[in-house]
Amino acid sequence: MSKLLTIILSEEPGVRNTALAEACADLTMSGLMDESTALDRFRRETGNLYAKVRALCFLSAIHRFHLPPLLPAHRMGLIPPAGTEHLRHRRFAEAVDAFQLAIVEQGASGALSSALAHGYHELAFHALSTQVRRAAREIKGNQWMFRMGHPADHPLSFSEELLERKPDGSRQLLRERTPVRMDLSHAGWSDIFFLGMDYPEGARVLNISVDLGVLGRDVQPSPPIEVCVRVIDEPVIILRSVDLRASARVESLGEIFDFAKDDLGLLKAGVIASGVVPPGIEGSGQRLEALLERVVGQGLGIEVVSSVRGISKGSRLAVSTNLLAGLIAVLMRATGQTRSLTGPLEESERRLVLARAVLGEWLGGSGGGWQDCGGVWPGIKLISGVRAGATDPEFSVSRGCLLPVHHVFEEDEIPRSSRQALQDSVVLVHGGMTQNVGPVLEMVTERYLLRSKREWAGRLEALALVDELVSCLKRGDMRGLGRATGRNFQGPIQTIIPWATNLYTETLIERVEEEFGDAFWGFWMLGGMSGGGMGFIFDPARKCEAQNAMGRIMKQAKDHLQAALPFAMDPVVYDFQINDTGTSGELLEGQRLFPERSELLLEAAAEGVGPVGNHGGDPDTLQKLLEENGFDQDAHGRLRKAVICGRVSLQSNRLPSTTHMEDVVPGDITDCTEASGNMSEESAKVGEAAIAGGEIAVVTLAAGAASRWTGGAGTCKALNPFVSLDGRHRTFLEVHLAKSRKTGLSLGVEIPHVFTTSYLTHGPTSRFLDEVSRYNYEGPLFLSPGRTVGLRMIPTVRDLKFAWEEVPEQQLDPQQQKLRDSVRSGMIDWARATGEAQDYTDNLPTQCLHPMGHFYEVPNLLLNGTL
Repeated sequence: MSKLLTIILSEEPGVRNTALAEACADLTMSGLMDESTALDRFRRETGNLYAKVRALCFLSAIHRFHLPPLLPAHRMGLIPPAGTEHLRHRRFAEAVDAFQLAIVEQGASGALSSALAHGYHELAFHALSTQVRRAAREIKGNQWMFRMGHPADHPLSFSEELLERKPDGSRQLLRERTPVRMDLSHAGWSDIFFLGMDYPEGARVLNISVDLGVLGRDVQPSPPIEVCVRVIDEPVIILRSVDLRASARVESLGEIFDFAKDDLGLLKAGVIASGVVPPGIEGSGQRLEALLERVVGQGLGIEVVSSVRGISKGSRLAVSTNLLAGLIAVLMRATGQTRSLTGPLEESERRLVLARAVLGEWLGGSGGGWQDCGGVWPGIKLISGVRAGATDPEFSVSRGCLLPVHHVFEEDEIPRSSRQALQDSVVLVHGGMTQNVGPVLEMVTERYLLRSKREWAGRLEALALVDELVSCLKRGDMRGLGRATGRNFQGPIQTIIPWATNLYTETLIERVEEEFGDAFWGFWMLGGMSGGGMGFIFDPARKCEAQNAMGRIMKQAKDHLQAALPFAMDPVVYDFQINDTGTSGELLEGQRLFPERSELLLEAAAEGVGPVGNHGGDPDTLQKLLEENGFDQDAHGRLRKAVICGRVSLQSNRLPSTTHMEDVVPGDITDCTEASGNMSEESAKVGEAAIAGGEIAVVTLAAGAASRWTGGAGTCKALNPFVSLDGRHRTFLEVHLAKSRKTGLSLGVEIPHVFTTSYLTHGPTSRFLDEVSRYNYEGPLFLSPGRTVGLRMIPTVRDLKFAWEEVPEQQLDPQQQKLRDSVRSGMIDWARATGEAQDYTDNLPTQCLHPMGHFYEVPNLLLNGTL
């Protein structure tokens, strides 16, 4: 039997948990090809989802990491266009078939292995996400929502208490108040659905429901999430968000399923997942008015308002998931799906809210882990995966269930004194960074399925630490708790995903240790990555001092790294207290409780959630930037005319179809690398003499904003501390200067080094180099600021349609594709209404400009006087 299939199918943990790299270490190229054939046959035939997915991950890793080093170095491979076309349209199985056929015809090659690695990877995660969606739909309590396709079949109606009018004409309002969750440990992201359903015994999370207040602003902590619902005298659904300063009037069923039309997609997902507008009615052609007549009565509608106080994106407190849960809970109460209209929920109701929240996230095109709904439950709880039983819909499909069980610790387990000790010791903060945790969760899943040796050992260590944390809480040992959370962060978490930490976080820990010494007991990371929500544990005698110090320490570190890392806000220090009720409802009456939109915006501004008003650019500042950076108004005008008439367009920006293209052949280049064997001693001496004679300078292009590198955050890429080397995070600047320094030292010369910059990066780069003493670079060091800049234009509808309809691109999964299509439709409407090819000035001045490209960097050296 295949060696790798034995690992996948074994019931013995010692065999089943063998690392793929270890199993492949002694296999030849022929052996790996044979194993790949066996794995591919198995994944096509097996009915066990997780065995299939693990086989797919094995295949992806073999073709990405293990097979390429054994292939002939100079063998070319031609990737069949049919395969790439299948990939773009999410036909992953067909793509894999096309690439395998090419191997049969051409022989194995690095190019085809790369294509197969991608195809197998996508096929694995497509299978996993499909199963989670299916499991979410099949949970008891969710099934009916997908079967209901006509308003006449709707089983829900609003409570009489909410429909009844008071003598003054008003109706009662139902309010849900929901805490957020902070997790002491997620045991290596073990609450990811994929992981919990395959390894339920290894899925354990210790988290706490907490009320929050901003230090220095709020008198005392309170549930930060509030959702209100009432009946209105109009057959529409009105959605409002106080913190987002947004509102929407939904008049058709199609609009409620259009998550990307506005900023209220989460509220729409809550209305759908609660059952008020069941997902099964999407695309039915029915009228929203008819559905509302069934749910609230003829001529009536619903208004839903949400508010999140004092928490910005990236907090790692699972705000969006708990907001979704609060929305679902309040609408379930309103429609009689809970025993009580007010007060805490019962356990079965909490589990249904969790199931609906999972469904809502997947409907909205996202999805995290099951611990994120922790605020629905009260207090301190241990959340654990569950082995699937014969009556569970997951039985025979996966080893574990989709949903976990929650053990809420009573006071005879974790006494009141221990809870108070926790509150007296922990300083909870939002560091200000916001990052996309999605890639981290995908890497965690992949490394789990591959059982990578170090990462698997880290997972087992993290799992054992959960019991240690619980023991510390029971004893009230906060010093021990801090040591355990610190070990968890420095050990298992960074072993599994080194990217979980960053220079900002490490700087904070280092400075807190310097300032507080033995009074600093430990650090822990909330959620999936550090830099946002974080906890620092101190001696209670110095907590007040620590709260004030943390604001200063975070602000100083953030100011230094502002342009290097993705910060969304200034750091915040929170007050918190443990919430002992979980999400809870109450009826309100007696006044006009729902203010108009203008009043909501004033309230939001008063709470400091952001300025109200136009965010367009300052014309004077924009004009000054244009003048300083060499803007050519005449050339810009000529370009606009060319764009309007179609002479310059995306469609024309390509070679004619008659162009003949051919591959580079060996005679076209001279390979001087040592690996080629052509690196003669004479050639090396010529180069070394040029460097030693001062004929060579190094130019690093550093004008970019790292929009792809940071997921759109707009930092300076050259300043990004992207890698840890020799125990320290290093920026691109430092790495490039280190290369020049090393070469210079070896030849006894100081090499001039130039960094080209732009209006986006010159100021931050200059300041950063001064703050780090130019990394003590001994040679001449120059910055070459850009002297050419362009002013952005509103795109033409013609170009937008060509980019989205004619240019090949990767299709997304159905829900995400719906979101993308909706956004694009809105952009086309915006371009048409705003004026195609007109100047784009309705933004911050720096966002209205654009660099002209690398071609201009050499002329810039002359224009700015560097040369």
